[in-house]
Amino acid sequence: MKITEHIKNAKGKTLFSFEILPPVKGQSIQSIFNAIDPLMEFNPPFIDVTYLREDYIYKQHPNGLLEKVAYRKRPSTVATCAAIINKYKVDAVPHLICGGFTKEETENALIDLQFLGIDNVLVLRGDARKSDSSFIPTPGGHAYASDLLQHVVNMNNGRYLHEDMENSERTDFCIGVAGYPEKHFESPNLDTDFKYLKMKVDLGADFIVTQMFFDNSKYKAFVDRCRANGIHIPIIPGLKPLTGSKQLVSLPKTFHLDIPLELSEAVQACRSEQEVRDVGIEWMIHQCKELIAMGAPVLHFYTMGNPNPTKRIIQAVF
Repeated sequence: MKITEHIKNAKGKTLFSFEILPPVKGQSIQSIFNAIDPLMEFNPPFIDVTYLREDYIYKQHPNGLLEKVAYRKRPSTVATCAAIINKYKVDAVPHLICGGFTKEETENALIDLQFLGIDNVLVLRGDARKSDSSFIPTPGGHAYASDLLQHVVNMNNGRYLHEDMENSERTDFCIGVAGYPEKHFESPNLDTDFKYLKMKVDLGADFIVTQMFFDNSKYKAFVDRCRANGIHIPIIPGLKPLTGSKQLVSLPKTFHLDIPLELSEAVQACRSEQEVRDVGIEWMIHQCKELIAMGAPVLHFYTMGNPNPTKRIIQAVF
């Protein structure tokens, strides 16, 4: 079922969903099931599965020379989605990214997803490789999320890369895109960032999932601005509780977001990491209750393979 249909069928009730990473290469799918099982009692209608770009490792040969080798640490997004659908009978939402894929490979992956009965995709540009200072498009691939979105929209309209294909089957993907209440870190300002979001909605995006945030007023301002500018598709807040004192530095650095003074001072006053986790979870419980009161369609958690903080929050909220 499409994300938009899940939201419509909920008739105003806030839903719960979460995002997981695929297994590290060499790990069993059971490691993913172990991260999902504790959250299934809350009946998530869908689960997101990330896609990470390939990186490079250097292999040393006996002669001392180093060989640069492409390596994808978590290669099994599509298979993980299929395993989730088979085991839990819920919708799985794979991420699609630009980096690491040619347009042909992207199209073939979308055909695979269609044949698997996957109805939703989340379209992203994706991050730069760790070895690169900025995002570098793959030769023959898409450079921007809007280009990738257009590719999916084209397939939904029966248009494939090879124009000589006749009687092409239309895909029917529900397409999500990312939104940034505190702006994308590469955007010069909020106005420019919003312009590109509006462009993606006009191209055919069906729902928005936001970057994590800790200040609900920024989510509300983001939603209000969208509505005032003709964006009426669902806007799903992305959430992640603060679970360690080092995240006061790492989260703003990595995700380019603000941590409210009240939260940062509460964390700094903690005497142990357990106290920090408790503070972060209590803050997120309060956030979630406010978001439900605001009418958020879904509370979407970035679990990063650790279901326990999310479970504590959802138990207190629903």
